[in-house]
Amino acid sequence: MSSDASYRLDAPARDGSVDLVHELIDRLWTHEPAPSAEDRIRFEMAVIEIVGNIIEHAARIDPPAVDPRRFELAIACTDGAIEADVSDDGKPVEIDLVSVTMPGEDAESGRGLALAQAAVDELSYDRVGPRNHWRLVCHRS
Repeated sequence: MSSDASYRLDAPARDGSVDLVHELIDRLWTHEPAPSAEDRIRFEMAVIEIVGNIIEHAARIDPPAVDPRRFELAIACTDGAIEADVSDDGKPVEIDLVSVTMPGEDAESGRGLALAQAAVDELSYDRVGPRNHWRLVCHRS
């Protein structure tokens, strides 16, 4: 990830860590104020949805892990885009991003990935060694 301004976070995959993600993104905006409000909202929403999914699925480990799963987040702002790389040490994700759709109105969950995909210009997932790896790119308007 090439960048003029970049920030990193390594945190446990638990509820309170979402606040750490917001704080990290706020630090990026403090040092890189140029992205539009729309781009900021799209980017932050997508990152929070992906991290939220990581946290949610980490909590579903059976039996519960003594040490919580961890995730790493790297965010950066370049002249043309706002980028995020998120990796975690959870189980492999079996997802086909091409087939992701918004669930029906009555669904109580399942919107996070569809929202993230709709918000950014690029969303990808790979399993790299023992880690899940998500890449998000929001082209600056």
